[in-house]
Amino acid sequence: MTTRRIFGMALLLCVSLASAQNNTVRLVVPFATGGPTDIAARVIAPLLSEAMGKTVIVDNRVGATGAIGAEFVARAPADGNTILFGTSSIMGANPALMQKLPYDPIRDFAAVSTIATIENILVVHPSVPVNNVQEFIRYAKDNPGKLFYGSSGIGSTYHLGAEMFANMTKTQLSHVPYKGQGPAAQDLLAGHLQLMFDAFNSAVPNIKAGRVKALGIASNKRHPELPDLPTISEQGVPGYVTTIWIAFFLPAKTPAAIVDKMNQDLRAILQRSDVKERFTKLGMQASASSSHDLDTILKQELALWTKVVKEGNIKAE
Repeated sequence: MTTRRIFGMALLLCVSLASAQNNTVRLVVPFATGGPTDIAARVIAPLLSEAMGKTVIVDNRVGATGAIGAEFVARAPADGNTILFGTSSIMGANPALMQKLPYDPIRDFAAVSTIATIENILVVHPSVPVNNVQEFIRYAKDNPGKLFYGSSGIGSTYHLGAEMFANMTKTQLSHVPYKGQGPAAQDLLAGHLQLMFDAFNSAVPNIKAGRVKALGIASNKRHPELPDLPTISEQGVPGYVTTIWIAFFLPAKTPAAIVDKMNQDLRAILQRSDVKERFTKLGMQASASSSHDLDTILKQELALWTKVVKEGNIKAE
């Protein structure tokens, strides 16, 4: 085989590999497989693949409370082929709490669109003698530091949300961090904790079974599945909202045309009834936004959690 022919075959192979790589989109999920966030990504991936005309694969890059996946996307080429499935904790709470993250949520990313929201619910053990938020506030003030709540860890949105509630209501609540929201919920059911702010999909089965009492939902409006449960805000804590959001982010400097096209594709996907139904079963509400609105949401989230961390003198683990 001649040198020229070998060189030609090598060049053809390189071109083929580059072409294949350019036709593959990585949807980076900074969480383990099987959870609601991962499942939501896998609902969207094949539909986004159809819209883009490319193969979209879900790439789970777990570790460092989401920092590994976020950094990978931040350092990726700005060509629209690497997407971060970001959350309010990774993009808002983590940067507010941790001083040396390997990414900056504003500088290193281009906001595309929100994907879904997950509501938090304030729940208490049935032994706690209260039935609404105002009764709970009075009870907490009568028992300063004696009411224990669990969270998925220091700096999680569940932890910071509880600290925000305590600050706004001038109550003293005692934090017990766990390695995950599941173990915290189990200790609440067992009566080892008195309360927690739990994700909608985790809390609702226990609420309906009478294993916990729901006092209020931490959102702007009532949830259609629990229409009789008032928001915490309408129960005398105005402005208390700790809704978790999931959103698409691309590397900074991604061309506006790519961002806009992906935003349009996501809007169409999230309007589909089958997608909305799947998300509802996961305890989420499908929710698209403009890239500008997501950028605003992100900046508000950063400001909110930075304030909560400072006021509560909260330190990273």
